[in-house]
Amino acid sequence: MKITKHILGTLLVSALVFTSCTKNDNDNLIIPATGEEFNAIKDQALENIIQNFQFNAEDGSATFTSENGVQITINGSCLTKNGNAVTGAVDVEYVEIFNKGTMLTTNKPTMGILPNGDKALLISGGEFFVEATQDGEALETSCGFQMQIPTDLTGGADNEMILWNGAIDENGDLAWEEDKRDGANGQEGGVFAEGNQYYGFFQSFGWTNVDRFYSDPRPKTTILAAVPEGYDNTNSAVYLSYDGEETALAKLDTYDEQTGLFSEHYGQIPIGLECHAIFATEEDGNWKYAIQAVTIEENGIITFTEGETAIATEAQLTTIINGLP
Repeated sequence: MKITKHILGTLLVSALVFTSCTKNDNDNLIIPATGEEFNAIKDQALENIIQNFQFNAEDGSATFTSENGVQITINGSCLTKNGNAVTGAVDVEYVEIFNKGTMLTTNKPTMGILPNGDKALLISGGEFFVEATQDGEALETSCGFQMQIPTDLTGGADNEMILWNGAIDENGDLAWEEDKRDGANGQEGGVFAEGNQYYGFFQSFGWTNVDRFYSDPRPKTTILAAVPEGYDNTNSAVYLSYDGEETALAKLDTYDEQTGLFSEHYGQIPIGLECHAIFATEEDGNWKYAIQAVTIEENGIITFTEGETAIATEAQLTTIINGLP
């Protein structure tokens, strides 16, 4: 009987020790997000800011006012579906982005494509997505559409702003191409500032942007970034927030599988620039992130560790990023 009790007691203690060790191991075990999980949290952030409008094509021009006071005017008589004029109800899906926190959570940084194909930071007067559909099918416009954008949403009027079109690559990353106008339909394209408004004339639906290139006379360099083990460009991203720029966000958009390093390989980062480097990924439906204050050095390497990371909701992370200098 004593022997039986001793055996049972030994098994109980062993079970408790095993359970305790398993729990501790699980607490310390880091399971990186999958690419699907990271994409899902970005898609959800975009879904959260979609605004919807509706009008009848036969009514001609219709104007909508967004949550931030942007006016969007679409001429229903110019809409076509499969080459045919549209009649009846038209659904309009609209997105507006004016801050770097939302640029990060939706993965819509302000990286403009230079004439040689390289990318450099843009200062934004607003990023926009406009799409008109009928019965779920995308429509086209033969006369474009117009937008009236309050300049105080992005720090006041800037006469150097021009229009850009968004190009999304096979990885779902967005870059901006300058909108080259040809004066089609007798319309003066582009954007201009008057009073406290930008007036934009857009040729087609999709992603558009009112921007100019960031300007800094200092010598430029490339930089690298190392992220925690288990993360790469499929399940995480690295961004740069330039101090003093509230409406711009750069992204290190290349990744070397051999070295495991993210890179800004275009050589467009000013040496001596004060900025904040941001590592972002997903964990259990929330954002996992780390932020470092950085002064750019020539050919520097920024290293993020697992111990630096923290967890935040989308709203919390947006506020944190918008609160950076």
